[in-house]
Amino acid sequence: MLPDPPTSGLVEPRATAGYGAPQASQSNPLGELVAVTSRVRAAIETVVSGRPGLAELTVAVLLAEGHLLIEDVPGVGKTTLAKALAKSIDCHVGRIQFTPDLLPSDLTGVNIFRTGSHEFEFRPGPVFNNIVIGDEINRASPKTQSALLECMEEGQTTVDGTTHMLPRPFLVVATQNPVEMEGTYPLPEAQRDRFMARITVGYPDLDAEMLMLERQEAENPLAHLSPVTDGATILRCAALVRTVYASPAVKRYVIALVTATREHQGLKLGASPRASLQLLRAAKALAAMSGRDYVLPDDVQRLARPVISHRLILTTESRLGGVGSEAIVDQIVQQTPVPALDASDRHVHRNSR
Repeated sequence: MLPDPPTSGLVEPRATAGYGAPQASQSNPLGELVAVTSRVRAAIETVVSGRPGLAELTVAVLLAEGHLLIEDVPGVGKTTLAKALAKSIDCHVGRIQFTPDLLPSDLTGVNIFRTGSHEFEFRPGPVFNNIVIGDEINRASPKTQSALLECMEEGQTTVDGTTHMLPRPFLVVATQNPVEMEGTYPLPEAQRDRFMARITVGYPDLDAEMLMLERQEAENPLAHLSPVTDGATILRCAALVRTVYASPAVKRYVIALVTATREHQGLKLGASPRASLQLLRAAKALAAMSGRDYVLPDDVQRLARPVISHRLILTTESRLGGVGSEAIVDQIVQQTPVPALDASDRHVHRNSR
């Protein structure tokens, strides 16, 4: 079985039981991870169909212990995707509807004075859950959005000078409408940088939309979605992802891609060192989901756009010229030399364990 990592927080993940997970042998520790992630992806795709790759990237962010930003116009299934992920995992889920009058204490919690005991009692907010769904996050003020900064980066929150640890696993899945929509505030740069990946749901194709009409004509498929794993299993899978081997060549490739954004003429601000770290972590998760204990440059390339593009700030010339950050990332990926891996890059880690 996979190793048990230490857990902490006010809410502990529930014990693994009753999900039909195959027992991985000692010689194949990735077996359970591949089986678990396949079930989670299949569960999500029963609700959100016709958008290939969405479920895979969502699960990769979960295993990499990152946070996910889902951006698109209203009505394409952003909240449905977040809910499908939450319902497929038997853990504690909190939902926050962001509005202009939302306060930071509505997220993190508040101290209540008890007259009987003459003491303050802390009432945790919705961030004290394993999966936090932030619906329309850019409809709240930047002050309220910033309440999530400490939670997302350090897994803790500070209220009235007292630090409270958050439960593990901890994942923020936030949805937002494009900034040109009415009643929205742009996310601060520091907030965007803490999201490991940004995805766009997009419109389904004709067959997928027809299937959606047939499935949801009489009932919501979310109502019949049952958990296929639990928080304790996800923690063990995340611990295994951290052991996936990335060769020096792959790490240099990650750095080369991120560095190129800082030197690009069409960008006013490139990606941060945090982007390098999160790109590597996400690539490890994608490799593990494929049954590999080593990272390939292909893993990095597939994740470059969702992990890097939302962190970039365009120059005025790029914006006026209609050049998007995704197109710039694609250009950088095409122009950056791909390292050639030899046998040692794939087997040295396994042989040393």
